[in-house]
Parts: sequence; C-alpha cells; structure tokens
Amino acid sequence: MKIRPIELLAPAKNADTGIEAIRHGADAVYIGAPQFSARSAAGNSLEDIARLIEFAHQYHARVYIALNTILTDEQLPEAEALIHKLYEIGADALIVQDMGILSLNLPPIAIHASTQTDNRTAEKVKFMEACGFSQVVLARELTIPQIKEISSQTKVPLEVFIHGALCVSYSGQCYVSQAYTNRSANRGECAQFCRLPYRLEDADGKVIASNQHLLSLKDMNRTSSLEQLLDAGVTSLKIEGRLKDVSYVKNITAWYRKQLDEIFKRRHEYKAASSGRCSFNFTPAPEKSFNRGFTNYFIDKKNPRQEEIANFATPKSQGEFVGMVKVVGKNFFSVSGVIPLNNGDGLCYINEKGDLVGFRVNRVEENRVFPAEMPAVRPKMRLFRNFDQEFEKQLSKPSAERKIGVSIELKEVPFGFALHMTDENKRTAIVSFPYEKQPAQSPQRDNIIRQLSKLGNTIFTARNVDISTRGEWFIPASQLAEWRRIATEKLMTVRKIAFRQPMKRIPDTTHPFGEQKLTYLANVANKNAERFYIRHQVMEVAPAFEVKPLNDVPLMFMKHCIKYSLGYCPVHQKGKHDFREPFFLVNKSTRLRLEFDCKKCEMRVYKGGEELRG
Repeated sequence: MKIRPIELLAPAKNADTGIEAIRHGADAVYIGAPQFSARSAAGNSLEDIARLIEFAHQYHARVYIALNTILTDEQLPEAEALIHKLYEIGADALIVQDMGILSLNLPPIAIHASTQTDNRTAEKVKFMEACGFSQVVLARELTIPQIKEISSQTKVPLEVFIHGALCVSYSGQCYVSQAYTNRSANRGECAQFCRLPYRLEDADGKVIASNQHLLSLKDMNRTSSLEQLLDAGVTSLKIEGRLKDVSYVKNITAWYRKQLDEIFKRRHEYKAASSGRCSFNFTPAPEKSFNRGFTNYFIDKKNPRQEEIANFATPKSQGEFVGMVKVVGKNFFSVSGVIPLNNGDGLCYINEKGDLVGFRVNRVEENRVFPAEMPAVRPKMRLFRNFDQEFEKQLSKPSAERKIGVSIELKEVPFGFALHMTDENKRTAIVSFPYEKQPAQSPQRDNIIRQLSKLGNTIFTARNVDISTRGEWFIPASQLAEWRRIATEKLMTVRKIAFRQPMKRIPDTTHPFGEQKLTYLANVANKNAERFYIRHQVMEVAPAFEVKPLNDVPLMFMKHCIKYSLGYCPVHQKGKHDFREPFFLVNKSTRLRLEFDCKKCEMRVYKGGEELRG
C-alpha cells in the first residue's frame, strides 16, 4: 500500500506565530516575505524567516514564503534578488501569483501557484503543472466532485483551504478596492469593501434591505469534510489567517491536527507530512477563536445552494453560542444554557436592528451574569461569546509540546559502550565511548533506563530504552547524562543533514494556455508576464486593471448570491420579487450594480454609474 503524506498548512503572521503553529501540529507554515506579499501588513524580515525555518526543519516541517502580488517591471529585479536570499536561508517554496516571476533568473526553488491565480478547472491546473509548479492552490469555491475531477487529470499536489475567512469574490478576481480607493487586492492592499454595511435598492430606488453586510461571508470550517478531501486527492490542507493572532493559530492548528491524526489511525494510506507528536494542555475548539459563524462553503453539497454562506448581521467575530437570555434584572440577567461563563468574558447578541452588540462580563454567579454595563437584552435573545477569558488565558501560556519519538539502545563493546539513538524517521546516531567497566554491586537496569530517558528540553522523547550488556556494570548517572547529550546532538545533526530542501527549476515551456485572448482578469502587470502568455500561444494580452482601469467591467465575480439569500432565486427557490432590476448596493458615496448570471450560478458586481453624494 502506497502511503501518501498529508500536509496541514498553517498561517504565520510572524516567526513566533509560525513557531507556535509548528509546535501545535502544522506540517508546514506560510509566511509573508519582506515585500510583495498579498497581506501587505504581514511582511517579515529575512532574519525572522530564517529563525522560523531553522525551527521548522527540526521536525522536517516546511516553510513557504508568500510572494503573491502582481509586480511592476521595476519591481521584478527586486523580487529576483529577494528570491535568491530566501533560497539561501532555506525556504522550501514560494507562493506566487505573477507569471512574470517564472521568467526571472531563479534558484532551484519550488514554486506554488497561489489561489490568486484562480485555479478552478482541470485545464488550468494541468497548464500550471506543465509550467513546473510544485503545488497548486485551488479556488475555495470548488466542490468535492470538481476537486476529484482535477485530481484525476493531474499529478501535481493540490492544496485547498479548510478554515478561516472567505473572500466573497473569486481570489485574484476582485477589483473593487482598486477601482474606488486605488488600493489593489492583487497587491496586498485590499480595503475590504465586502465587509461594509450596504443598503440594497432596486432600479427605482426602492429599499429592499438596509444597513446589512450583504457581501460579508461566514468563515470556512471544513472539519466534517477532511476525509472526503483526502479521498478526492488533496495533499495540502490550508488554514487561512496570516493576519490572525497567535492564540487563533494555536487553537485552529491544534484542532485540525487532532482531527487528522484520528483519520490517520483509521486510514493507514495517509500519514502526517512531518515528524513528531503533539500534546496539548488545552482542548482545541474552533468556535472559541475569531469567526463570523461557520460554513462548509459548497464543498460537499449535492445542491451547493442548500446552505446560507453569508452573515449579514456583522463582519465581526460572533463566536460561540452560549444560551438564551432567560430573566432580565436591574443589573443582571440569567442565561439558560449549559456552557459555563467566566468573569471577563466578552458576550454579544443581535439587536432588533440586526446589529451585533457586544459587552464585557463583570462577574458570574451560577447562571446570573452581571455585565460591566447593562446591555439592552431581552428574554429569549440568543447570546454568543466572542471572547472566552479562561480559554485565552490558557493560550497565552505555553500550550503545546511536540516531540519526536526515539528508540535508545545501550550496547556493550570490547573497549566500553556504544549508544544507539533511532528516531521515528529511521535516522540513527551511533556514538561509541571508551570506558573502563566496573562491576556493579546492585542492579543497574532501571537507573540506566531512567537516565537515558531524560531527554529534557530537546525535541525528542524516549519511546523505549534497551540495554544490551553481558554483565551488570556500574555507570555513574553523570556519565550516562553526558553520553545521552552527545548522542542527542549527533542525532540532531543527522536529521539536519537528512532533510532535503525541495529543489526544482522552472522549465522553459511553450504549451498552449488554452485561451487566445486575455483580458484584465489575467492580472498582467509587467512585460515578463506578457511575454510568458505570448510564449504560451496567447495572441492578445490586455494589461491588468491596476495598470489600465476600465469602465463598466465586473469588479467582483462570486458564488454568493444576494437574490438567493433573500429568497428570490428563480432556479433553486423558484422565488419571485416585485422589485425592478438591476439591484444596487449603496454605502455612502459607493454605489455598486449587481448582475446575476443564473446559468453559471454567479453574481457580478459593477460600478453603479453616477456616484451618490453624502
């Protein structure tokens, strides 16, 4: 039976967060480069990235560098120099969007195709594979059958998102921020128009909905679909969140580590892609970390429109449901629920206007809650906790340990003793020690096992210790400790030598792209990228929207549909409405026109014509 390594890929805001991700079970982390990252607020120095790489490689875990913005001609030489530096410090792969990077003078570093390259079809993924990409990140909107179809036609490792915030538009295909603020999502500067409150109007100005976050999606949670994804051919399971704090990364990484390890116990054709086992001093719970409510986001639905994917009430964290308001007193209220609350918790509720209102708990007495300031709650209101004081306190301390199992054997040799240490990857260190043997006056076995098992603050833990000696010899504890230290250091060196940084050169290719004419949607912002597509038999290449803004073109493409959310979908709900289309989203001076393509089951967003004032 062929065993397939499965990668749990976690985000890293910075090196310290990345180290905690590895400690809490990640097989790989992705982190922003000093420049050219699609999260401009999450760049990191080369020194910090090198520190993370050194830590990760101890566990044979990998570090991927996000360099996934589109670049100008002037930026390409900087990017080339940066890539060489990243390769020199041991980066395992780059995550890129701009095809112009492939034509640079690159070191033999693995290149991953970012989700920003809009990988939705088998044809697109086959093209990327032929270009030399080592891993391809698929679009979040794909279903299990679609992923399975792509996997059946390709060999390149496939990466999918399993948790975290969702862009409402197909990744790499959102231009609203650029159009209205000159801040490009493709350059890591998204102004997040999708998280704003809007008024929905029809063509006659009639108000359909007011002050709702009509483009704001829930957060992804694919816990229930992990095994299906593995069986569909996915190799890498990705957690979103390069701007998230360390407690989020600890909790969510640990949650999915535990879920995958349970699957691996049953499904021996799969295994973790890195070394070591994790132990946690907390119980991971995804609902306790930032979330806007959860959605599986189309992944395993026969009818992908059976689940509501948006949260119109708020783009803020809703957290976990804790119960209903039961009785309201002068300075307290009681809660009917089984989840215990703590002093200092943050609670929230949806008020009559549909807004999320939060407040802090001063103290709790049984099921009575005494807020710092009494909120306008009423009986039967649903309560959520978006800050669990005790849980966050646990995560603020060391909360996980990751150890690599080793087998230790002390052998007798003619001139003394030899210590063998073999880790779970079958890497072995053997150290011989000349030593004058002295007969022991009492049994030594238990003491020797105890001393050799004390691996302390190293990354190793003793799974078993064997003693192979012909006689009962006395060896002082200090001597055993010294031998153990030397053998452990040698095993670390052996592991370091055994780890291989993935190396791959991008080949010169000319296979056809599949389209003769490319629009602004190809995000071509430099001459290298233009020549890349021409070399791959494209006849006409339009510049990126950031280079040449266009009027009356779609600024967003999405599976989210406001008509469906309101019950007006003519296909899935047979819904009808009395409003005249087109519909418009309005927020202050921003006016967006909506277009519905029911054949493709998509919604598109355009600039809404003459801008409103005030």
